[in-house]
Amino acid sequence: MTLKKSLMMFVLLSAMWYAPLASALVPATVPHVMLDEYLGEWYEIGRLPMPFQNKCVAKVKATYTLKSSNTISIKNECLTHKGSTSVANGEAYVVDDTNAKLKVSFLPSFLKKLPFGRADYWVLALDGEGGSYQSALVGTPNQKYLWILSRDKTLGDDDYERYLQIAKQNGYDVRLFQKTVQ
Repeated sequence: MTLKKSLMMFVLLSAMWYAPLASALVPATVPHVMLDEYLGEWYEIGRLPMPFQNKCVAKVKATYTLKSSNTISIKNECLTHKGSTSVANGEAYVVDDTNAKLKVSFLPSFLKKLPFGRADYWVLALDGEGGSYQSALVGTPNQKYLWILSRDKTLGDDDYERYLQIAKQNGYDVRLFQKTVQ
């Protein structure tokens, strides 16, 4: 990632971090996330529009790899409108014992340990028997950013609608939610 892209990502994530809550309702997370089961490749099924993903038109996926007991490496990839692949590398830091609340940073490595430029990443819902997570609903506590993720490139309509309903119950305005082309 170039310095210009890194600085742009820093400004966008900082704005997201400092943004006031969109709703008085604080979203509820899942009681616990087993990090080992959450790791791996996830396909974006849909999202609320956001400036730092505007260039992503299709094939959006994230790969999570455990770096240490409370740090996860992130590799986000997408196909851009120019037909090229865009890659953003970041880290997530576990915030509490539930592992459901993380702080995410896409800052350059020499800035990642600073106490700013980290965005909230909360796991709001999970689907999967015995911790074998197959899909997830993830958002920010200010209800501005929201993603539906799946291990597969598709997700059934019932699961998709269930996640949107959970998002609504947690104060997210899903009228602008858009499906991702995989």
